[in-house]
Amino acid sequence: MINKIKIINEIIDYIENHLYENLSIDDISKVMNYSKYYLHRLFSNIVGVTIHDYINRRRLTESAEFLVFTDKPIIEIALNSGYESQQAFSNAFKDMYKISPKKFRERKSFYPLQLRFFIGKDFINLKYEIFTPEDIDIVSKDDIEKCMDLVKLVVDGFPGFEQAQYMESLIEHIQNKEAFIIKYNDNAIAVMFYSIQKGNIDFLAVHPKYNKREILITFISKIFNDLSSNREMISITTFREGDKADRGYRELLLALGFIESDLLTEFGYPTQKMILKRKGFEELL
Repeated sequence: MINKIKIINEIIDYIENHLYENLSIDDISKVMNYSKYYLHRLFSNIVGVTIHDYINRRRLTESAEFLVFTDKPIIEIALNSGYESQQAFSNAFKDMYKISPKKFRERKSFYPLQLRFFIGKDFINLKYEIFTPEDIDIVSKDDIEKCMDLVKLVVDGFPGFEQAQYMESLIEHIQNKEAFIIKYNDNAIAVMFYSIQKGNIDFLAVHPKYNKREILITFISKIFNDLSSNREMISITTFREGDKADRGYRELLLALGFIESDLLTEFGYPTQKMILKRKGFEELL
């Protein structure tokens, strides 16, 4: 495992150092001296996204930051980001951010699609573990840094995510005792904000090394059996159908019995509300 982590970190270092160049998995394969099939599989399994998608998301994230915090012309940002034309850049940007680069700049609100993925030495201790509702604790102020570390790994799952808004929401949910965490070896494996009064999962993040489906089931079991034992239905929002920024979150919810509900716009981003009935969840188990 240590060698695999070393390989992943070297791939990421190489990508970050050549982010605005014409990068391909073939190029990376030659530099790393491993087959592209092996690197593709290894990277996808650990990072949770293909090398190609990681590069694309990182480029668009950096471009979005330039749009908000600099006055550089959009055509310059486009070409510097590796796109052949402003139109190609605008199309790719709109696919992921849902608005044009021009409107994104005018809104003056930056949020990332993909932050640099980092694997620390403690990652070697992470294993696939079976967690139960008894492993879920209430988040304390001492857990804030752990929660932030997790969010940086899974920021792709939250359309319109802004760190300041997340921190504000985290503090509020901690105060209301509505923030929950699963920890392993002092790492945050999963974090959930759940509004008991509204019956809504406001936020749910799972470490990419762990089984999202099983941990989501663990949290939902906690909700129906403990936090909201009299509630017959809960809700969550996710990507709309066909959103290219979605890395499988919507499909996961549907597979667990969630049903499509209202189309929404949150933080300027088009999302959809999904609902789960207690009966449907119990039948799944």
